[in-house]
Amino acid sequence: MNNSLPWPTEAQVLPLASVRPVLDRLASLVNTHEEDAALIPGLAVTEEEVAADPPPALEQIGDELGGIEVRGLTMLTLQIEDRTDVGPYTLLGAATSFYPLYETPEAAVVLALDEDGAPGAVYGIGEDLALQLAADDLAAYLERFADALEATLDALAARGPAAEDSESARTDAAEQLMDEHLFAALLGMTDSAPALEVPLQDPAVAGIDGLPAGTLAVADLRTAPAGARVDLMEIEVPGDPLETHIAWSERGRVIAVLGG
Repeated sequence: MNNSLPWPTEAQVLPLASVRPVLDRLASLVNTHEEDAALIPGLAVTEEEVAADPPPALEQIGDELGGIEVRGLTMLTLQIEDRTDVGPYTLLGAATSFYPLYETPEAAVVLALDEDGAPGAVYGIGEDLALQLAADDLAAYLERFADALEATLDALAARGPAAEDSESARTDAAEQLMDEHLFAALLGMTDSAPALEVPLQDPAVAGIDGLPAGTLAVADLRTAPAGARVDLMEIEVPGDPLETHIAWSERGRVIAVLGG
């Protein structure tokens, strides 16, 4: 495994067995709809040189699955090659504190990683940089992704054979369908109210132990449902809020906002 980032190694590797049913489901969907979808091979089975640098805790899963493409568009990846701290990642912490599962120039879906490298919750990040809880963990997100993928591929199949369809129109439809069934809700692209607005609290009154030194505010999502939202820009701090950054704990369910 290519470990060019200084990944923490204390966390246990997520066992492949914990996601085997959903990986099999994804493979079955792709095999059934091979005109419209493709598996990206995992690091252990690909014949191509891959510069991806996934966290050690994802080693078993990443060895088997690299991601999913729909009409050539990457909708799920465990092989991000280029890491950046701009766009949707502006307020996130070190590159070793999260791993992108989907990204556009303006939005992303990320897996939160605790200080020890343990994977936790999955969040969507929209253009407004707010965080929306997508799933409790990677396995739950993969199930949610599989539901959206199945609905999308069924709708594409209903258009008829790909060979008889307009390539550009079918690709546009695929993107719109994945947005409709998954990404729009995660990335703040709908007018629907979030399941819950989780406020940023003064750490002195939040009652949460073990917060990092210099914490300016904290959001507690330990009991929050999927769809809960935290607006990271709704914070009064000296200077520019865009110069703050976050740190996760409690498997990504506690979000501390730190000074720049």
